[in-house]
Amino acid sequence: MKLLISLSALLLSIILVQMGIGSLRPFDTISGQALGFTAIEIGIIASGHFAGFLLGCIFSPSLVTRVGHSRAFAVMAGIAVISIIAHPLYPNAWFWAFIRIFAGFSVAGCYTLIESWLQAKATNEIRGRVFSLYRVVDLSGQLLANALIATLTAGSFVAYNIIAIIMCLSILPLALTQSREPALPEQLSYQPFVAFRVSPLASLGVAVAGLSTATFGSVGPLFASAVGLSISQIALFLVVSIIGGIVSQIPSGMLADRLPRRVILMTFSIMATIVSLLLTTDLVYLDIAFGITEVPVVFILSFLFGFSTFPIYSICAAHASDFVRETELLALSASLIFIYAAGAIISPLIAGLLIEKIAAWAMFTFISAAHFLLMLYTIYRNFIGRTSLFTRAYAYLPRTSLFIATIIRGRRGQPRSSGPSDHPSDHPSDHRD
Repeated sequence: MKLLISLSALLLSIILVQMGIGSLRPFDTISGQALGFTAIEIGIIASGHFAGFLLGCIFSPSLVTRVGHSRAFAVMAGIAVISIIAHPLYPNAWFWAFIRIFAGFSVAGCYTLIESWLQAKATNEIRGRVFSLYRVVDLSGQLLANALIATLTAGSFVAYNIIAIIMCLSILPLALTQSREPALPEQLSYQPFVAFRVSPLASLGVAVAGLSTATFGSVGPLFASAVGLSISQIALFLVVSIIGGIVSQIPSGMLADRLPRRVILMTFSIMATIVSLLLTTDLVYLDIAFGITEVPVVFILSFLFGFSTFPIYSICAAHASDFVRETELLALSASLIFIYAAGAIISPLIAGLLIEKIAAWAMFTFISAAHFLLMLYTIYRNFIGRTSLFTRAYAYLPRTSLFIATIIRGRRGQPRSSGPSDHPSDHPSDHRD
């Protein structure tokens, strides 16, 4: 209970940030469609968010170091609020894409300083409990964000004001907390491509994870609308995917700690490929139109999509972490987030183009092709990849900021005894997977 009380301000701010910016992503798609934006323009808007997110991951630590946690959070949240309330002032796709860069930058900044604050509070004795709380709060915020859009009117001033108010409220817990700010974080030497040297497979996996989640969360409402779902049903379509992702964490974690991680990654890629292909079939459209089943197939497939795609980032991160020392985990985490964001930037634009030129189902053809490629590369690496150097416990990793790696440290890596070739070398590039 003492732990919960001491972290309550941080955790409440996390929920409110998730509800604010998290609901903005799908709601912009719904509003853009109502305002007559093309699918390509909606994809560009979503790409703008992730471009800002990537910039925030890189540059926001410098702001935290310069002015401290509380003031940096106020700055970031303020930028997000301005971005949100500016939407209805000028309903133009290119303007929205521009201001979404600031929204993405601010949410990365908010998470950077919250996670650095949590990292400072999380001693080795309570680190596991801190992360468990963080995981519950992060996923709860995602659920509430997607549920919120069911109550909003597409493109309206009121709707964007409500989202902005929620984002404003996120400032209050940290502004009013009596908890002492931690020492300013150490500057990290940013190495965006270190993950490629450590594990090409993990790098491809997180890029595909970014492609899947960004496309589904940002452009997915276009597909849901095309199959005939109302705005409340679109919200449910997004919510059940997150529930599927939550449900999958326990079995994916158990399997990833007991079986080779390449095998588990291949399994989830196969599932994601099959589910994505099923979402391209006429059954989804016919079931919505004629009510063939009591629970529409599209909701079942959305659940399975979340179940099969959510764990991929964490499996890849766990796999890559088996090839580096403890001191290299933070640099690896930052690199993986960079690659994830890079995949998330380009994918909504491609998905929007496919929807515009072909049809809504083409979005899932694109996602299935990416997972099929990951499946093939996983099989290839399974034959030629090296044995890992350490064994670290699987953990669900939110893709929020580079500080999350230091919050979530499982059991310390233990060297395997598979031979002299597995001893750690002096550089991560010398022991790739």
